[in-house]
Amino acid sequence: MNVLVSGGAGYIGSILIPVFLRKGFRVTALDNLVYGQTPLLDCCSDPNFQFIRGDICDFSLVNSLLPNFDVVIPLAAIVGAPACDRNRMLARLVNYDAHMNIIDKLSNDQRVVFPTTNSGYGVGQINAECTEESPLRPISEYGRTKVDIEKAFLDKRNAVTLRLATVFGMSPRMRMDLLVNDFVYRAITDKVLVLFEEHFRRNYIHVRDVAKAFLFAIDYYDKMNGEPYNVGLSTANLSKKELATNIKKHVPELNIQTAEIGEDPDKRNYVVSNRKIEQLGWQPDYSLDDGIKELIKGYRILRPNIFVNI
Repeated sequence: MNVLVSGGAGYIGSILIPVFLRKGFRVTALDNLVYGQTPLLDCCSDPNFQFIRGDICDFSLVNSLLPNFDVVIPLAAIVGAPACDRNRMLARLVNYDAHMNIIDKLSNDQRVVFPTTNSGYGVGQINAECTEESPLRPISEYGRTKVDIEKAFLDKRNAVTLRLATVFGMSPRMRMDLLVNDFVYRAITDKVLVLFEEHFRRNYIHVRDVAKAFLFAIDYYDKMNGEPYNVGLSTANLSKKELATNIKKHVPELNIQTAEIGEDPDKRNYVVSNRKIEQLGWQPDYSLDDGIKELIKGYRILRPNIFVNI
């Protein structure tokens, strides 16, 4: 099976591609290496791996590549609301226009597994889980674009979309601005966390379980095609206060402070159900505690913080 992974040198891609190679897939990574990362060097010895330094906004390049692949994994994106707000025109080009080009050029017999985000749920209903049938009410331009592209892929009827929970864990191309990763770094570095609107809830998922979900979607593509699936830890629908308390179990000297004044600019607040994909047989391998312990070890190497998107 020939697989194209755009953004293959990113946080998820640098975990996902070795998984695909071990599965025996022939994998081509397309990435512009805008962050100067070098996470795929260990893949270069595998004859089934190819790397193309390029940009998904180079439509002529992308259009020449697409016909060669059975499966397309579009990971390339400007990720997160703050990064998108920094340059809205560029974010629109990368996150919307470039993906619409891919959708337009894909043939009906090619398969796509597209990662979106459960931030599309925005502010969930009180005392109700967000399922794949819940209304999508994104509160950022990043979330709105992801929702629009997800719909376009699903309308084409040759895609599975994965609504990822907030991802955590170590990766060769690390992102330390994600909430769990950031909280753990601050806990061991500053020994204090100041929480704004500590009751806001989110769901979480380990980056290696995200890779497992992509592989699962390819293996069960015929059952899953044309539908979205929430992908998260059903044991980790946690408020920020609960997350901080979990981290304190592993960093006992952590001081957790509640800010009575001020607000979190990220207004996402929801509880997510992952039953739909679990009922097909997918289950995560890594707990939140596994991820926290892993991050603590990794941050002994990654100091100071150079792996942020903004």
